[in-house]
Amino acid sequence: MPNRLAHETSPYLLQHADNPVDWWPWSEEAFDEARRRGVPVHLSVGYSSCHWCHVLAKESFQDEVTAEVMNEHFVNIKVDREERPDVDAVYMEAVQAATGQGGWPMTVFLTPDAEPFYFGTYFPPAPRQGMPSFRQVLQGVHQAWDERRDEVTEVAGKIVRDLAGREISYGDAQTPGEEELAQALLGLTREYDPQRGGFGGAPKFPPSMVLEFLLRHHARTGAEGALQMASDTCERMARGGIYDQLGGGFARYSVDRDWVVPHFEKMLYDNALLCRVYAHLWRATGSELARRVALETADFMVRELRTNEGGFASALDADSDDGTGKHVEGAYYVWTPEQLREVLGEQDADLAAQVFGVTEEGTFEEGASVLQRPVRDGVFDAEKVASVRERLLAARSRRPAPGRDDKVVAAWNGLAIAALAETGAYFDRPDLVEAAVAAADLLVRLHLDEQARLTRTSKDGHAGANAGVLEDYADVAEGFLALASVTGEGVWLEFAGFLVDHVLARFTDPESGSLYDTAADAERLIRRPQDPTDNAAPSGWSAAAGALLGYAAHTGSEPHRTAAEKALGVVKALGPRVPRFIGWGLAVAEAVLDGPREVAVVGPSLDDEGTKTLHRTALLGTAPGAVVAVGVPESEEFPLLSDRPLVGGEPTAYVCRNFTCDAPTTDVDRLRAVLSD
Repeated sequence: MPNRLAHETSPYLLQHADNPVDWWPWSEEAFDEARRRGVPVHLSVGYSSCHWCHVLAKESFQDEVTAEVMNEHFVNIKVDREERPDVDAVYMEAVQAATGQGGWPMTVFLTPDAEPFYFGTYFPPAPRQGMPSFRQVLQGVHQAWDERRDEVTEVAGKIVRDLAGREISYGDAQTPGEEELAQALLGLTREYDPQRGGFGGAPKFPPSMVLEFLLRHHARTGAEGALQMASDTCERMARGGIYDQLGGGFARYSVDRDWVVPHFEKMLYDNALLCRVYAHLWRATGSELARRVALETADFMVRELRTNEGGFASALDADSDDGTGKHVEGAYYVWTPEQLREVLGEQDADLAAQVFGVTEEGTFEEGASVLQRPVRDGVFDAEKVASVRERLLAARSRRPAPGRDDKVVAAWNGLAIAALAETGAYFDRPDLVEAAVAAADLLVRLHLDEQARLTRTSKDGHAGANAGVLEDYADVAEGFLALASVTGEGVWLEFAGFLVDHVLARFTDPESGSLYDTAADAERLIRRPQDPTDNAAPSGWSAAAGALLGYAAHTGSEPHRTAAEKALGVVKALGPRVPRFIGWGLAVAEAVLDGPREVAVVGPSLDDEGTKTLHRTALLGTAPGAVVAVGVPESEEFPLLSDRPLVGGEPTAYVCRNFTCDAPTTDVDRLRAVLSD
């Protein structure tokens, strides 16, 4: 008998719809039920492509005896963290404060007033390595609630008060300057791994937002060390097992320092951010490897994550059927020498083993290897390698594929729109720009209401019930601004304006200028979440600063510019101390220091070859955060086109920053020089 999750839109919640656990979705009714029964709430938070979430579900939530204990003594609430990042953030903060660590699955026990009092992540079905079993935890919490309820509620109240005392207010600090950005670069240099690329030890995450900062810092200052760290890290990741050498796209992270063995789930946000990083690396250096990886990653997103409605699905699972009916992590991606021989024959299998680093011992489990590209291009015959790669990809496509989380998350689609629009423009791939436009159309059609308020998710063409959070407004605005620059269609600037106006009105503290992750009129939780640090994707805070700044550069709006600068006060405070965790904020700060530059390209028509050449040159400028408008003279599509005539009847570019403009130019080389100066 399906439980209450059967009618939800989240694929993660639907995976639990047939559990014997009497699950509730997050709702006021669930807490009312806990009050009525006088029992605590068991809150379980995870997401569809989380390996250990599946393990916990199989071991405990599908077990009749465990489910009986859960149903008898608790109201059980299941939350998809990707649908409700606000709920996840509030209770994850409590978990980390109480235990010093966090992660998913997240297990929290709450009073019927939603106040947390006991925390954990994964619990095994039987005690091991000092961990109690999940059933022992349930019994212990039930006993404490029954016998020491006053003590439990007192602890819960203290935790909530402690969390309330963590309010952040960096908004009235100043915008970071040269000194803070130089200190941030020094801090990154200290944490850099010169042998392997990347920062810190294992597990190693792709530092996409830090890489954007390094590329912008190099563009603005000429610092060769910044470019070296960015390009070496990008090459190491692209040659490692974290990158899918057959199908393109990146896994979530590497379990080792050498980028060899990934955690195999593939997330939309990682691939959107990294696609853009590699495109920007190519723009800065002309690296052929960067070009290949940007295009392969873009093609992966369109091929494997695009939904029937034109949006992009959230993720692919790490696990898949290994051919025996058993779900195993990485089964879809790894190869043994014998499997290579079956597909390629003896001679080509030997070549493939050399090219992709496949050994008899293996680099993964049970003698299998994760494919890498350890040897530099040019050592092997390129056509032969391409043929081998195509045959292996075709053979792999016949394996049972990993599951796909089909929900469309507004924020992550905004990141994908920006990446695909720019990659398509740089490499003359109009199909990628069209894919970006289709995703943007879906967001406007399905996720935006008449007041331009965003819904966070949709699935199969149906909007979800959850309101957008700050990162949704900010990342979608970022995507629309990139689309406006690439397509010359001012409607995307207009939509971005609606979204950043919501940021000003509903997410910003009017006194300090600091930002909240949820709107002022959103559902009240035990505290209003507020996190300026960049983690797997840009924080809503730093993404909003970037979108506000870009919109202000396009329109000359002083309130948006001021709000962006106030928001960057947090980067002045955190950038020198924890640069790895505020990379996008640092990248936005680079744009402020550079202007950012405002580029207007006018021509007799958008189809005119001279106009197209100037426009592409403008898009390829490396000046941090530069905005580009293209159109005919006196077009009303963009404010930047106002009073911008052709010079001598020729397509003309105008470049301004900080209320000062260069002389207009019709010369492509001159424009290129101005935008890389």
